[in-house]
Amino acid sequence: MSYPPTADRQDGFEEHELLAADDGRDRRPSDTERQAEEAEREDLMRRYEDFSTVDWIQDSLLERTVQSKGPTNPFIARLDRIDGAFGYVWRLIRRALEEGESWVVITLVGVIIGISAGMISIITAWLSDMKLGYCSTGWWLTQKYCCLEITEEFESCAEWRTWGGIWPLGWIAYIIWAAAFAFSAAFLVKNFAPYAAGSGISEIKCILGGFIIKGFLSAETFFIKGLTLPLAIASGLSVGKEGPSVHVACSIGNVIARMFSRYDRSHLKMREIVTASSAAGVAVAFGSPIGGVLFSIEEMNQTFSNRTMWRSFVCALVATFTLASVDPFRTGKIVLFQVSYDRDWHYFEIPAYILIGIFGGLYGAFVIKFNLQVAAFRRKHLANHGISEAVTLAIITAFVGYMNRFLRSDMTESLSLLFRECEGGGDHEGLCQTSAQWRMVNSLLIATVVRTALVIVSYGCKVPAGIFVPSMAVGATFGRMIGILVKAMHTSYPQAPWFAACAPDAPCITPGTYAFLGAAAALGGITRITVTVVVIMFELTGALTYILPTMITLLVTKAVSDQFGGGGIADQMIRLNGYPFLEKEDKEDTTDQTFIEPIANVMKKDIVTMSATGVPLQQIAEMVQSTNYQGFPVVKSDADRTIIGFVRKNELRYALDKARRTRNLATNAICTFQHTPPLPLSPDKASDGEHIPRPESVVPGRTGSVFRTPSVSAGGFPRRESGVEAEEVDFGEYVDEIPLTVSPKMPLEIVLQLFRRMGPRVILVSDQGKLVGLVTVKDVLRHEVVEHHRHTRLTSANASVSPLTTRNPYSHARDDSTSTNGGGGWDLGLNMANRYSEEVGGSGSGSGNGLEIALEEGFAWLRIQGSRMYNIIYENFRNARNGDDRRGYRENNTNVDFELNED
Repeated sequence: MSYPPTADRQDGFEEHELLAADDGRDRRPSDTERQAEEAEREDLMRRYEDFSTVDWIQDSLLERTVQSKGPTNPFIARLDRIDGAFGYVWRLIRRALEEGESWVVITLVGVIIGISAGMISIITAWLSDMKLGYCSTGWWLTQKYCCLEITEEFESCAEWRTWGGIWPLGWIAYIIWAAAFAFSAAFLVKNFAPYAAGSGISEIKCILGGFIIKGFLSAETFFIKGLTLPLAIASGLSVGKEGPSVHVACSIGNVIARMFSRYDRSHLKMREIVTASSAAGVAVAFGSPIGGVLFSIEEMNQTFSNRTMWRSFVCALVATFTLASVDPFRTGKIVLFQVSYDRDWHYFEIPAYILIGIFGGLYGAFVIKFNLQVAAFRRKHLANHGISEAVTLAIITAFVGYMNRFLRSDMTESLSLLFRECEGGGDHEGLCQTSAQWRMVNSLLIATVVRTALVIVSYGCKVPAGIFVPSMAVGATFGRMIGILVKAMHTSYPQAPWFAACAPDAPCITPGTYAFLGAAAALGGITRITVTVVVIMFELTGALTYILPTMITLLVTKAVSDQFGGGGIADQMIRLNGYPFLEKEDKEDTTDQTFIEPIANVMKKDIVTMSATGVPLQQIAEMVQSTNYQGFPVVKSDADRTIIGFVRKNELRYALDKARRTRNLATNAICTFQHTPPLPLSPDKASDGEHIPRPESVVPGRTGSVFRTPSVSAGGFPRRESGVEAEEVDFGEYVDEIPLTVSPKMPLEIVLQLFRRMGPRVILVSDQGKLVGLVTVKDVLRHEVVEHHRHTRLTSANASVSPLTTRNPYSHARDDSTSTNGGGGWDLGLNMANRYSEEVGGSGSGSGNGLEIALEEGFAWLRIQGSRMYNIIYENFRNARNGDDRRGYRENNTNVDFELNED
């Protein structure tokens, strides 16, 4: 492809050739359809342009090069060259210090993660109790420590004062505190660290996959998220702290590791630190160090090595030990809802376990589907109203949840209550009373339904928000309800044959274990992970007794979840937000034509290349400044497309800056990419293979047809004569001479495996050594998006009458290769992006999703009714004050209603 691109290809500079293929029909699209489809296509292709990619191969080579060069400090380098016993001992000590640096970083990260987790837990518990009242003996005490001397469950505590003293005032204070906490969290996030909103797991998965999101793991994000996370939890919103805890932990790991130059220069080593930090974040959130390591393996990192696993284990262990030393709950336990079950289970309970597993799978699919639709509605209508949305949701949650015991308290306290056994004393607020079992069943059912709805609308709002613990709370209420029903059945029919295994002198059914299994099922259904959940729940209980029921429940949950496909909530949010991320698993469906087609259908064919024989230096500078490419293939010449290598933009930029500082550089200098070997230090050392580095890229001196050989100074640097201009610049040392190449016939699935396992930024496509194209990760992702979008549009063609959905959106004439926006193309492109978000949200039709349509209609209805109410009040106010004519105002009011209805 020539540079600069022609005017008709300027807008479509990165256009994909596959998108111009014909679908075999003769009908030529109209201009309106073509403009709409082009705008839609451009928007789909621009989804991945805002992210830069890490080339893991190049990063590894750079790290190896830095290590092979040895120390840059001249004193340390002189010590390394000392022979004898002293030199051997010094090199041994230095190697031990370099190796120990990584463990120092891991230990320091783990300690800070443990301390921050303890502080977050303490502040969260205090703020949650503040909504209910205060301690008269010390405002900094929670209700538990204010009433520490109270032993009986129903004994009153004189030191703890509720707000207002009577029920309505306490309810109002509860709502006001919830709104204040939500406002504070949303305000701080919006104004100081927008990346602190949400969970953060989806973005961290993309970062570990090799995509750079600047500022997401910064110190500002860590500080604001750590500060606002207790406020968001204490506000009563149906969000959890486990997902945000992973983000906080990864930010800590990034900030600490950046202080060491060894990690600051290497993306590969930073990935190890961030992966270990994510394991520590889960470990302190659930009190499960082994579960944290498995979570980082199963969910977070795509390429997990033994070294990374060992460092993740150490980091999780240090963080958990530090949290246990802090002891935020003053119970000797690292989580509030840690329990221990010592009673065995029975085989007749397996049907109940299967029922709980089915619920977990259905819950996960239901919440994921409708939460994505709420996210699409939020993006379209509430993008600029994050604070108002958070406050409104907090008020609604507090208004509704205050009436229900299982919704009013903090979710971790609710889990602790639901997991308890009924033996050992204590009524646990009616959960263990046989006379109140049906009232408890109704209350638990209402809590399950209401919290599910609140999770759907709350997860994703502009405050730190996780979904793990809210899902566990939903599963625990459902499981406890099932446990009470099974226990009631045993009480009513103790002589039934299936209860014959029960011991006559001991309780047979433990409802708390059903709540435990329900929490595991809901967590597995929302995340679509299995082994990690089993280990986490096992470490929570501390007993081997219920491992088999947990595995049975999660197996059923996984089987039900797989029927809906799409992955967990993190994977779905990655797709919805358009984050560039390759799936961790390879495709097993060999009939999928998208992944068995040759790479020639996906690669870029029009490529800006560098000719090794020479390119004007000014033209290279313009190409570096005016294109968005991260590098350029180098070929022998414009006529001979034999691949020489690949040169990256950042190295070209460095070489250009270096060349501009060269004296006597000709204005029309030519840049070549002919790599020349380095000069030997001296004739006597040439046999040892020692060479000086090439300090400059300039090959000086050409006057007419006479070539001048540069003289070399004592230090090895070329010396140019005054008045001789350098007309040729060689950038050959910056060319990667061994780029990864594949054949045009290589299936896309194999290319995907190369990207996953080796991590290159670009793969060149060559036919018998000749360059025919290139492919990047973003090209593959665009292709997947386009094919998914095409499949969705084709399957929904019969369900819509829109001309954009009744035909293939990418069927163009064969001679149509331009990309025009014309007229309102940009607005239309945004509309197409919104429609695409809707379809990813699960509608499968071009007419929108049911929940999103309901939200939009409700939003429009509230806006119209609010306008009418305002007009009525304003009309009465004017009539009372001025006595104006009512007829004219009614006409004006009618016009206002008509305009709103039109909108």
